[in-house]
Amino acid sequence: MYVSPNRHLVCTVRLFSSPIVGIPYLSLILFMTPQVTERITQSPEETQQLGMALARVLKRGDCVALYGDLGSGKTCLTQGICDGLGVKDYVSSPTFVLINEYAGVGPDGMVLPIYHFDLYRLGEPDELYALGCDDFFYGEGVCIIEWAYLGGDLIPAEAIDIRLAHAGQ
Repeated sequence: MYVSPNRHLVCTVRLFSSPIVGIPYLSLILFMTPQVTERITQSPEETQQLGMALARVLKRGDCVALYGDLGSGKTCLTQGICDGLGVKDYVSSPTFVLINEYAGVGPDGMVLPIYHFDLYRLGEPDELYALGCDDFFYGEGVCIIEWAYLGGDLIPAEAIDIRLAHAGQ
């Protein structure tokens, strides 16, 4: 994906506090706080670096829900997250297959499955449910979900919501 240097990206990260045990407050990285935070990246490379920084605090069972228009940087951010989690394969948007699976490396050095969803062509949330999304969303891997709003109530409430837009939108 190419983004013109004149079209800055805005990444708004919203982290929800939760009484559920095991849902940490992510405050390890400067851009990660329990409040809504905004970061502007100047290039696809900076967006990928933002993803790599986010990867450092992700753990088994986490879901990252990405929201944004076409070309806003969702796949670019996903590439950075996957790179930060040790994925060696080329990461592309699974627009026509709905989900790609990658092998990452967890902090324990063990294989960490990464499930990259692209819900752009999803007709309705029931299609996602029929695929067994709960097994992925509440499993031992990390889920990254592009076009997450199309998943409706199936997207876990504990997901880390990231909204991407071109600056000025």
